[in-house]
Amino acid sequence: MIRLLARTRVLDALAVFGFFRALWRRTRRAVRRAKGERADFYRQAWEKAALAKGATIRRLTHDLLEITRGEAIVRVERNYTPLDDPVTLRLAGNKGLVLRLLAEAHLPVTHHHEFHVRRIGDALQFLANTDGPCVVKPAGGTGAGEGVTTGITTRRQLIFAATGAGVLPRQSLLIEREVPGENYRLLFLDGELLDAVWRRSPGVTGDGTRTIRPLIVAANEERQRAGYAVAQTVLEIDRDLRLTLARQKLSLEHVPDAGVTIRLKTAINSNSADENECVLDRVAPAVVESARRAARAVGARLAGVDLITTDLSRPLEETGGVILEVNTTPGFHFHYHKRGAPLHVAEHVLDAALQPSLTSGNA
Repeated sequence: MIRLLARTRVLDALAVFGFFRALWRRTRRAVRRAKGERADFYRQAWEKAALAKGATIRRLTHDLLEITRGEAIVRVERNYTPLDDPVTLRLAGNKGLVLRLLAEAHLPVTHHHEFHVRRIGDALQFLANTDGPCVVKPAGGTGAGEGVTTGITTRRQLIFAATGAGVLPRQSLLIEREVPGENYRLLFLDGELLDAVWRRSPGVTGDGTRTIRPLIVAANEERQRAGYAVAQTVLEIDRDLRLTLARQKLSLEHVPDAGVTIRLKTAINSNSADENECVLDRVAPAVVESARRAARAVGARLAGVDLITTDLSRPLEETGGVILEVNTTPGFHFHYHKRGAPLHVAEHVLDAALQPSLTSGNA
């Protein structure tokens, strides 16, 4: 009993340290600058959308905008819109619940288990019973890949991933079997597929002289120079990055040959515009229907459905593919800045949000 109590206190302390470390990371200058670039991107996207739709726009705060057309009034803040109600947003933020709803709808999801740091033994047992690497992520309250660690194969890796995920000891985490394949985002509005984007993992390309570490520094400097047209985040040297390199038998001190691209992370949220590609013409109708049903299961009007598959042209059930998440405040950036024609998401959202029946309460 004493040993169990001591272990619990150690895990609690590590989790609290990880939580405050995550808070500190968000205050770093490069991260703050990236967030500022992201705010600028959304403000300009909404301004252009308002102009295209014959609406007027005024800024209520730095991020909160009011868009008016006739008697209809819509307020937006970055990628937050009035399309989905607060209950739907709360539901979608509970990743464990979403996976349960998807499974009840007979949609393919990865084998998973919800736990918290104090019950890490359950997660360790899950890892021991799983053939292949696992992923640990917060079960809610975060986004954009925060706190996600992939490629976990050992007890030590799992403990550090869980305590470093940036959540407090009593907050829930998910451990999932890692599914092989590529990551795709399908964007739906009221059941209509607007876009499909192949989101490649972030990487750096070698020059034959520098190690991976200074290549990452140079990539971040380029992101800061170019602004949101290149990326909305900086590349963090975190646990996911180190494990992804280790799986390739590489480290930060490796010198890639000139022209060779090294995959840095398995979590794709910090990739760049050039690593996103429109694949609308490659999606199997069965995959579209599965993703549409996923959005319907959550009840979301505007939904970014994330899935993994080895072959987008075949049904998920045939490839072992799965639906990962249903995002109710999907990011717009990689629909505007990608390989292929941009999709002006804000215009589609305004078309839906400016309908009198949806906004009469604000008029």
